[in-house]
Amino acid sequence: MTSPLFDTEQINTLIRTRRSTFIPQFVPGRAIPDSTIWQLLENANWAPSHKQTEPWRFTVFTGAGLEKLAVFQADLYEKTAGPAYKASKHANLRNNPPQCSHVIAIAMKRTEPRLPEIEEIEAVACAVQNLHLSAHAYGLGGYWSSGGITYTEEAKAFFGLGPEDRLLGFFQLGYIEVPSAPGQRGPVQDKTRWVSE
Repeated sequence: MTSPLFDTEQINTLIRTRRSTFIPQFVPGRAIPDSTIWQLLENANWAPSHKQTEPWRFTVFTGAGLEKLAVFQADLYEKTAGPAYKASKHANLRNNPPQCSHVIAIAMKRTEPRLPEIEEIEAVACAVQNLHLSAHAYGLGGYWSSGGITYTEEAKAFFGLGPEDRLLGFFQLGYIEVPSAPGQRGPVQDKTRWVSE
């Protein structure tokens, strides 16, 4: 039997206890050091990608940048929502970013048109999982939000994206004041087919 290279119980625990932590659960006004954010991004950068395209792109907002993001996304939502406009959603877009330590915009940069787009999106999702697990390992809270202006074409230029690129959401980060409840999963056996003959 091959000996594990790492402490597998720690890895199992890290993966199984990772939870989404939302803005009302954050410690108000407490900022994560930028050096820690860089470490999370470095781990995200080691995600797999077909043909080594590394399609993930991140825009980090902190300090006054959080206010800039809040104003931009609230204004854009107001201009583009049309009949679906909700005042409560506008208020959340305007008020939520400054309650975070950092907000990381997550994007997919298209550089290899021969690859199916879905493969590039899947690579970005792997990068975000690395980021989320790393945040958990540091005792930080966060979640990937894909609401608001995420799929709005008019948002792309603000994040330095071209027509073929995609904005895939925002990762909100903060220190945890109120922990999330433990997660639950159904048996993996119910979701697996095993073919051995």
